[in-house]
Amino acid sequence: MPPSRLLGAQGLIYLGVGIVIDAVILAVATAFGARAPHQFAGFVLSLLLVAAATLGIGMLITAVSSTEKMANALGLATFFPLMFFAGLWIPRQSMNSVLRTISDYSPLGAGVRALQATIDGHWPPAAALLVLAGYAIICGAAAARLFRWE
Repeated sequence: MPPSRLLGAQGLIYLGVGIVIDAVILAVATAFGARAPHQFAGFVLSLLLVAAATLGIGMLITAVSSTEKMANALGLATFFPLMFFAGLWIPRQSMNSVLRTISDYSPLGAGVRALQATIDGHWPPAAALLVLAGYAIICGAAAARLFRWE
């Protein structure tokens, strides 16, 4: 079986699980008074692109790692900067212009930007959607190319 089919199947499985989890979280959050996205189609598109981008990054890490320990270390080394640029420790609006620009081109920073726009009633910015699609396509293609059966 070619690596692209294996990685594609894994990606679809995790995407399906993620969709179910996201639907439950959205339902519970709105039931308890959180603002629902006013631009629902853009919200779903943004969420799917965030999932595809992060899955692509995860598959690329898996493809280049020779052991589980190495994959775990690379995953953690990737996770914390992604969370920082998503605004977990410093809200994006409080970041200086350099950090915010870096955040705009990071997958989770672009995802937060796109999702926040939909909650505010706007269509997600095209730049954020392109960044997410770029990560998904480039990382997914690189993962398929670099993956080796051991």
